[in-house]
Amino acid sequence: MTPRRATLALAAAIATTTPAAWLALPASAQAQAYPDHALRLVVGFPPGTAPDLVARILAPKLGEGLKQQLVIDNRAGAGGQIAAQAVAKSPADGYTLLLGEVGSIAIAPAAYSKLPYDPARELLGVSEVVRADLVLVVPYSTNSSTNPSTNSPTNAATNAATGPRTVAEFVTAARATGARGDKVNVATFGAGTPGHFGAEMFAEMAGFKIEPVHYRATGDAVTAIVAGDVQAAFLSTALAVAQVKGGKVRALATTAPQRSPLLPDMPTFTEAGYPKADFSAWFALFVPTGTPPAAVDLLNRQAMATLQNAEVRQKLQDAGFTVLGTSRADTERMLKAEATRWAAVVKATGFKAD
Repeated sequence: MTPRRATLALAAAIATTTPAAWLALPASAQAQAYPDHALRLVVGFPPGTAPDLVARILAPKLGEGLKQQLVIDNRAGAGGQIAAQAVAKSPADGYTLLLGEVGSIAIAPAAYSKLPYDPARELLGVSEVVRADLVLVVPYSTNSSTNPSTNSPTNAATNAATGPRTVAEFVTAARATGARGDKVNVATFGAGTPGHFGAEMFAEMAGFKIEPVHYRATGDAVTAIVAGDVQAAFLSTALAVAQVKGGKVRALATTAPQRSPLLPDMPTFTEAGYPKADFSAWFALFVPTGTPPAAVDLLNRQAMATLQNAEVRQKLQDAGFTVLGTSRADTERMLKAEATRWAAVVKATGFKAD
């Protein structure tokens, strides 16, 4: 048989092969057959957010490696859960990917008793792509009139004239607020997100109480902290840098193991005396469980190669991300460890979202 006829025969066989039988094809045949049309990368947050930025930096080069277009599908809502559910229930054919994050994958199963998807059973990790460390930021002044705890202008973890300049000053003010029977209002991007539980963890370590103020939209939360309607927030480095450099908020510390080159004057929480405040937001690629192994392996190889690309790495680093690109085995180990870790955090707070 000529090479051309062999190729046509293989294509015809694959076209009439069921998904189950597809798995029985030799790895070489699977590799030639997949992918043969565009893929979809589902992101659980709107355009302009950190996950969306990661997706838009990754997609062109990853699609180039796969020799197919990678179309970004923003399905915002419920802290990434809408997107996670959509991919979990999608056909396991390798053409629908999820850019999942710690909130919808590792935190949500412990925080929601009726989660409509099961990440451990229905989603398969392909590669952890980046981590986004968090930055504790405070406004330069506090709009105490909108503080739901009290209307007293003296009850704030920020001083209206200058605001705290260090973690120590913030903690001192926060404890004083607690001594008066009030809580520190902290903006979050939604219940059960890393910023929410990160704030709970830090407050427990430092000995004060918080009142999480959950915002449905990232922009609304940022507006609240800039306006001083809340007293603090944990923002991703990528999001914090623009606000800090624009003089909108003050950064007190980062959860990263070392100082960020984007904000070199900002100390780490370890330097500030809180080494256990080491939480971060991670982003990983997922496919529905049952996706053919050859397809998952190809996606992993191309993801790792994409994240080794100098241009891609530089763009992600410039945006404040730590670039990874892990193997499937390392990804699975990370997912299991994170599920265990955050389940313990949720249990300790007593939080239940439903």
